[in-house]
Amino acid sequence: MSINIQKEENPLSGQGPAPAPVPWIPAWRRWPPVQWLGSVIFTTLLFADSFAWGLAIVLFGWLPFRQLYRFARAWARWHLWLGKVLCGLEWTIEGREHIPREGAHISMWKHTSAWETIAQMVVFPPQAWVYKRELHWIPLVGWAAWCLKGIAINRGAGHRAVNQVLDQGRERLAAGIWILIFPEGTRVEPGQTRKYGMSGALLASQTGALIVPVAHNAGDFWTRRALVKKPGLIRVVIGPPITSAGRDPRELNREVEAWIEGTMREIAAPRAQAPAG
Repeated sequence: MSINIQKEENPLSGQGPAPAPVPWIPAWRRWPPVQWLGSVIFTTLLFADSFAWGLAIVLFGWLPFRQLYRFARAWARWHLWLGKVLCGLEWTIEGREHIPREGAHISMWKHTSAWETIAQMVVFPPQAWVYKRELHWIPLVGWAAWCLKGIAINRGAGHRAVNQVLDQGRERLAAGIWILIFPEGTRVEPGQTRKYGMSGALLASQTGALIVPVAHNAGDFWTRRALVKKPGLIRVVIGPPITSAGRDPRELNREVEAWIEGTMREIAAPRAQAPAG
């Protein structure tokens, strides 16, 4: 299968991510009351806007998928901008040239924060997200996720959940829709890891889709279940596509995990310091 990759110079070729410059954070950004106030405003708008945009997606759910996805992408861009303005959450993408230009494939992301669930809508082509079925119980938000072709699974169902990802994942890929999987199944604290589930590797090996691994340090600034967001530079590092055709899913899964976890160790966020003088 011939795959065209975006023709950009690859700063990651043959080595790990190059060290990113430590952003200077103004003193007022580090003042706890400012961080708290900005975080409260951001979180309030995030919840309110999610219901509003969810309603829009449900009302326009009759549109073709790619047109409907524009609503989700606009929502994501708006909240990435709000996170930057209100919380000082700067972000950068490294390795964008690794995203295949042709075909539908599978992106597998480290999951340490809520930030990446927003950013993935902007970084990659339109994707169907694998998520826990309880999201459907949230009015408007869950219904919007269903309209966007999400794959809702019962995480306690074991093999049945895996088969659901395989069956619906094949349908999405055949329709030209990427699949987004968080292989650990839930958010983890920075520096920690959980067992990587097999559904993504199985789907890739059965369909021949490429796996594009993604690591990031968003959890260093927007911690799991934390209200306050800390200012800083979020680095999203996209790895080279991993071929899957004819490969053992267990070997494939180990390769994905090794790349993601190794990159996570290399990009752990340093503390920002004010310039001397």
